[in-house]
Amino acid sequence: MPPATPTPHHHRGESYRLTVPSSAYAPRLAREFISALLQVSGYAPLVDDARLCVSELVTNAHRHTRTRRIRVEAVVNRKLATVYVCDNNPWDLPAPGEGGAVQEGGQGLRMVESLARDWGATVYGGREPAYKAVWFSLARHGLGA
Repeated sequence: MPPATPTPHHHRGESYRLTVPSSAYAPRLAREFISALLQVSGYAPLVDDARLCVSELVTNAHRHTRTRRIRVEAVVNRKLATVYVCDNNPWDLPAPGEGGAVQEGGQGLRMVESLARDWGATVYGGREPAYKAVWFSLARHGLGA
């Protein structure tokens, strides 16, 4: 198993979840979900960055895992929004700053790293990992997190 990557900031807030089939339509559905959620949560200035990040992570889950469903979870409070993209392939972990994680024809995870306040991947499930979440956090401007 690859070395552990940073864990997301655990924060209180409103939680939202979307589960979609792993298909070519999954990134679009995730973008629309995150866009609407952040608009109504007061994160309108970060919608474009969030759409790019979630699209990249969902595309990676669809293209590079055999997961049948992709779960997108978001936790939002007055300072921070953290988005998790979950799949059932816990052994394939991206690492922040790892050049090999760039998809052909795109900027891949480097783009996520450049747009997000923090990002990483976490495996859940103990001795028999059940799934992984690749996540990113965006901070509301001027509030710090």
